[in-house]
Amino acid sequence: MHMADALLTPAVAGTMYACSAAAAGYSVRMIRKEGQERQIPVMGVMGAFVFAAQMINFTIPGTGSSGHLCGGMLLSSILGPEAGFLTMIGVLLVQCLLFADGGLLALGANIWNMAFYGCFLGGMVIWRYMTGRKMSKTRIIAASMAGSVLALQLGAFSVTLETLASGVTELPFTVFLAAMQPIHLVIGLVEGAITAVVLVFIYEVRPELLWNCNKEGKKSRLSYKQTIAVFAAAAVVIGGLVSLMASSYPDGLEWSMERVAGTAELETEGGIYTWAEQLQSVTSLLPDYAWKNSDSVTGTIFSGIFGGIAVIAVCVVVCLILRHFRKKSSKGPENE
Repeated sequence: MHMADALLTPAVAGTMYACSAAAAGYSVRMIRKEGQERQIPVMGVMGAFVFAAQMINFTIPGTGSSGHLCGGMLLSSILGPEAGFLTMIGVLLVQCLLFADGGLLALGANIWNMAFYGCFLGGMVIWRYMTGRKMSKTRIIAASMAGSVLALQLGAFSVTLETLASGVTELPFTVFLAAMQPIHLVIGLVEGAITAVVLVFIYEVRPELLWNCNKEGKKSRLSYKQTIAVFAAAAVVIGGLVSLMASSYPDGLEWSMERVAGTAELETEGGIYTWAEQLQSVTSLLPDYAWKNSDSVTGTIFSGIFGGIAVIAVCVVVCLILRHFRKKSSKGPENE
């Protein structure tokens, strides 16, 4: 569901940047207030895991389309909505800058569409209240399915609203909406199933890693370090090897655009679009998760591993900055 710059006017793109920045600012304040910087290892590794999982496009049978995990619901169910949201920003930032996945102008919209709903509605609302005080595998599965479907439906709806506000005449609102919502309903169901499998696994081996989880006497089968190591290894295997088997069909957004407009690539001319494209061409070391001017599979393998490391680095740097400012503000004038 990564939007390209051509789908948004600068005004709409700027508005979505402002909305995402406001949610990020709220998340930063909450993390500093609650001292969640200790989650650095989990944020980094789970961010790398989601990055790798997003490289796997799965085919939607009978449609000629594909989908991939968004991950907001998954991350917020482990890290909490605020830390999950910041981790998702790290994932989407790395995808945009290093791999040219999603437009630079559209980054604010992509953060809102792919991260906000999953983290703050899927995590803060659905996960929190459906799992409740008596967490169980059944409740985890139900919350995963409901939260993922809701997040994907709202994300897809936001895309259609953003193109409507941008006056993209090639994508008439009602026709585009009729294409986007059903295909993302199916994608949401698949994401819900994947999310449920991962969260049930964590519940079985290390339940205290789940956000808002009361262990209620349930014993951990793996240590904290062992659980982190499992997901780190999974990120490497998925990003470096399993990604080679990703579906080549267009994703839900591209598929919908092709059905409505006959193409997934709309044209833009001059101005800020050219500037954004030129800047992204400089930062994208591995455009489309491949070596520049090469179709070698080693480009995809390297992209999966390098991208995961980059996400970990972004999460660590952000958390260390937050920790620094939290310690500095906690000293108070009397200690300076």
